[in-house]
This record gives sequence, C-alpha cells and structure tokens, in this order.
Amino acid sequence: MYWTEFLTVALVHLLAVASPGPDFAVVVRESVLRGQRSGSWTAIGVGGGILVHVAYSLLGIGLIVSQSIVLFNLFKWLAAGYLFYLGFQALRAKPVAVGDIPTSGSGAALSPRRAFTIGFVTNGLNPKATLFFLSLFTVVIDPHTPLAVQAGYGVYLAFATGFWFCLVAWLFSRERVRAGFTRMGHWFDRVTGAVLIGLGVRLAASEIA
Repeated sequence: MYWTEFLTVALVHLLAVASPGPDFAVVVRESVLRGQRSGSWTAIGVGGGILVHVAYSLLGIGLIVSQSIVLFNLFKWLAAGYLFYLGFQALRAKPVAVGDIPTSGSGAALSPRRAFTIGFVTNGLNPKATLFFLSLFTVVIDPHTPLAVQAGYGVYLAFATGFWFCLVAWLFSRERVRAGFTRMGHWFDRVTGAVLIGLGVRLAASEIA
C-alpha cells in the first residue's frame, strides 16, 4: 500500500545523498588517510546521524527548528564551527612521503568510537539536513501514513545512507586509489581542509528558506 510512497522517498534520498557535501568530504578524508576501517565507521556515524533527523521530524521538533531563527542559527553555527575545526586540522597537515602512508587496516586508523563520532556529529549538526528531512516528512510523506511506517522509512534512510558511504569508504581506501591521492602528499589533506572550511562558510551564510 505504501510502496509508491516508499519508492519516492528512496529516490529523493538517493539524489540527496549522492550530492557531495560535508558527509562525503569527511568519509573520503578518513578513508584515504586512515583506511577502510576508519572510513567505514565514519560512514556508519553518518548513517546514525540520520536517525537524529528522523526522530525529531517524527516528533515535530524539526518544524519548530525551521520556524525558529534562534534554534536554526544555533545548529547552523555549531555545524559550521565543527567543519571549521576539521578543516583547520586538515590544513595543518605536514608533508608525508608515499612510503609513510599506512595501508588500510593498519594501527593508524582511528578508534571506532572516534571515527563514528566524526561522521555522527558532521551529519547530526547539519541544519540543511534538518530542512531536508522536514520537507521529506511533511511534503513527500503523507501525514496520514502510520507513524510506524514513517519510522520504517527512517530506518531505511539511515541504513541506506550508511551503506552508501561505506561503499565510498571502500572505494577510496583501495590501495590504488589511495596511492593516487598519496602522490599529492599533504596537498590532498590541505585541499580537503579548504573544502570543509568552504562548506562551513557556505553553511554559516545560509538562511531559513
């Protein structure tokens, strides 16, 4: 009965998650620099962050945030500040020789908790995601759809997001791909840092539509 609605939700989500943004940037960075293990846990963290957006969308809190300039700006500046922090950390990267870059799965990987936290916070504090899920749960999904079904959509969105970024982590942690990025040495990290800072600036300048 709800298959048409579910497929619509899945398609809209696919188009959104495939668009490069902060989530993509942090997963790629962790995968290239620290291997698939760290990249995958970061990806799982991004998927976990989706559940935060789903939860408050179901509770109606997302509507409150979208209508409150104060709350929206609070989330916006927290998220932008976190992206600035990650970006400036990356900009401080020192030159590393190709032979010094550890292979995937080595001890250089972050702890699962740390990698998960990076992904979770990056996604969970993104106010753009707040507006996306608010739109999804108020425009695309019929308000008469049972709450249990809507929650099921949310679980799928979290799983699909985590799965997608795990694929991204797998791709960018392949030795051949990593070797290609490694040849650029610390410049890759600095470019990634600039991208994260740029995303933070763009986010800080955003307003409620």
